[in-house]
Amino acid sequence: MTSGQARFLNIHEYQSKGLLKEAGCKVEQGFPCNTIEEVEAALTKVKTEKKVIKSQILAGGRGMGTFKDGFKGGVHVCNNAADALAAAKHMLGNTLVTKQTGPAGQHVSKLYVTEAVTGIKRELYVAIVLDRKTCCPTFIGSAEGGMGIEELAHNHPDKIKKMLVNIHEGIDHDRCVAFAKDLGFSGETAEKAAEQFKSMYNLAKSKDCTMVEINPLVELENGEVMCIDAKLSFDDNAAFRRPEIFAMADASQMDKKEVMAAKYDLNYVALDGNVGCLVNGAGLAMATMDIISLYGQKPANFLDVGGSAKTEQIIAAFDIVTQDPNVKCILVNIFGGIMKCDVIANGVVAAAKHLQSSKPIPIVVRLEGTNEELGKKIIRESGLKLHNAANLDEAGHIACDIVSGKIH
Repeated sequence: MTSGQARFLNIHEYQSKGLLKEAGCKVEQGFPCNTIEEVEAALTKVKTEKKVIKSQILAGGRGMGTFKDGFKGGVHVCNNAADALAAAKHMLGNTLVTKQTGPAGQHVSKLYVTEAVTGIKRELYVAIVLDRKTCCPTFIGSAEGGMGIEELAHNHPDKIKKMLVNIHEGIDHDRCVAFAKDLGFSGETAEKAAEQFKSMYNLAKSKDCTMVEINPLVELENGEVMCIDAKLSFDDNAAFRRPEIFAMADASQMDKKEVMAAKYDLNYVALDGNVGCLVNGAGLAMATMDIISLYGQKPANFLDVGGSAKTEQIIAAFDIVTQDPNVKCILVNIFGGIMKCDVIANGVVAAAKHLQSSKPIPIVVRLEGTNEELGKKIIRESGLKLHNAANLDEAGHIACDIVSGKIH
């Protein structure tokens, strides 16, 4: 699997820091830069002698990553402006590979130039997530920050502290102080940490965040508490009321096929197989992927056209699927309820005609349900070489046999 279902918006660190600062959290001074000239200007504004250059990609593990040309590290703490500029020239426009990007890596088109925070006493991890079990926003924290929280939770679950927030009562100062003390803060510093936690919660609530992650949250020798790195995610369902947030989306960091799918209101996830799938309904889509695997091939994607797709959306779905060079066959599996089989059939025929001239790919069609006979008639009378299937089992057999060369 090459990517996961994107049911939320992720934004860059510099954008997250801006929102945190607006909410009252303490962050370091920093400037996003698109060009080397902007980096040079930013370096003159950063007050500290040491400068930090951070690659802005939507993936974790940047500091331990490696660029395609062998340059090590997507985050550099530099002794002076000259060293920072040299690092920036290596990083900007390069491709960074981390443990989360996969071998293809992600293109670095933006850098974040910040001051170097000094006098760090310790680093912690703090995040707000939505707990499905309790249906509550939940703070997760550890006194051991700056590392993979998943690994820490697996190996040392006792080091993970939690604080649930009752959405009806809201965030409570005393409980925040107690949570801070659980994480090793004391005295006035515990109060300052509590204020950071309250600001994080208010940001999450006011902006429909699915996650606010600070790693690390640092305690300084002077007693201050700061957010040094941040990752924010937002609920896709809130796009209509948070247009200013969703305008921050960086399409250059997303799979182009997934961007196109979002434009046409299609649910698409790229996988690493060879049979393209076009299905209505997530459950049926999963069953379709299973039947492909059962008969010896692998699904190339998850694509749910939903229950009310129009012909132009079906054509767009075919365009998206066929952008994957590994796709050798497309399996269309529709159970007509709200979605009518004749609408799908018209879309399939229109898309197939387009594919004949650009990229001919065998298409297997299984239609059942509302307007089933009309849909099958449209397929039969299209004059196109489309493979009809009576049921899902037969459709899976035919698609996999086409890929393996048993059917031509």
